[in-house]
Amino acid sequence: MAIYKQFNIVGPESPESSDVISNVKDIVSAGMWENGNASLTSFFTSSVQSASSAAHYLDIYGTDPQVDTTARPQFSITYAHFFGSGSAGKKGVSGNRASATMYRQLSQTLLGPNEDRFTFEGSGDHIKPDYVYAISVARQQLREKMDPGNWEIHLSGSALSAANAAGNVIKLIDDSQSTTNPKVNQGGRVFNIVSGSISAGVSNIKTTAAAQPGGAYGLFYPDLGMLIFNGEILNASASLGIKRDGPKHDFSSGTITNSNEEGGNVGKFYGAISGSGASGIENGDTAKTPYFAARREEVITSQHYFCRVPNKEFNFSSNPSFATSSDGSFSQPTFFKNPKTFITQVGLYNEGGELLAIAKLSKPLLKSYSREAIIKVKLDF
Repeated sequence: MAIYKQFNIVGPESPESSDVISNVKDIVSAGMWENGNASLTSFFTSSVQSASSAAHYLDIYGTDPQVDTTARPQFSITYAHFFGSGSAGKKGVSGNRASATMYRQLSQTLLGPNEDRFTFEGSGDHIKPDYVYAISVARQQLREKMDPGNWEIHLSGSALSAANAAGNVIKLIDDSQSTTNPKVNQGGRVFNIVSGSISAGVSNIKTTAAAQPGGAYGLFYPDLGMLIFNGEILNASASLGIKRDGPKHDFSSGTITNSNEEGGNVGKFYGAISGSGASGIENGDTAKTPYFAARREEVITSQHYFCRVPNKEFNFSSNPSFATSSDGSFSQPTFFKNPKTFITQVGLYNEGGELLAIAKLSKPLLKSYSREAIIKVKLDF
């Protein structure tokens, strides 16, 4: 009675069929946020994040970390200024000039060796702004890369007056579905961030990057999970003077870009993300909730094992119920000259007889002299 069967492995140039096919690659898209969710509608920060790091960036959670002890950051946000404005300190004098530090970090990560400023598509006055806002997806959520054409974020802002606290809501996506030859630089592929929305998996661009007054909304780096927003355009469009959460986020004057002044701009950007419950003036929507939908993309490498079960093999079982213990005869008289078994799982062993993997069938498979089977076992890496 055969217990093991060796795989027939041949090269790709051989006319014979190989039982093992290696290096099979599939592109898989899945929800990027915690627990495989495709969208976030609630956003939280941590009260324990130190004041020094909060001046540089904020970690954003999908659940309240003060309540949910298992909560982990989904992405981080920052404000960066080329000259260090909007943060405390003077160059070469005092202060950490957090915004300048963040700008250098972003530029070194995303720009080429001969570039020092982010330049956005368009022909307006804001294609090379002094400051940007950025989102960086947490590595455990990103895994490999973001799925281009499969993210949408809503940003809101106040109308800068107590009488109109609702403010604007803008919907932003990327233009990958209309770009056949994207730019590639040190940060990988680069697409434009444009106004629009996604419906049934299809991007609906409202205004192209080239047509956006003053300059494009931003740049999207899917291979690094980073979104760089044109601060000057965003400030004008979303009016980042969000008035929410009491004094902590009471910013009624937009982005602060004064020298040696802590403007709280990272907190304002958080308000724009988490405060999208304002009425949507730009797109004619009302009662919009905070929203950041995104999917990640992974290349899964697989190995396929074709377990071939000929009609004359694996028709006997070592299960005690298969035969009687007294004389070894079949427990079922009908098995005489026509034994039958049911295959429920397949084990993969190495040359030393060590069990490496078990594949379980969804239901038992009948095996007899008149039946053959091919069971494909797929291992993903």
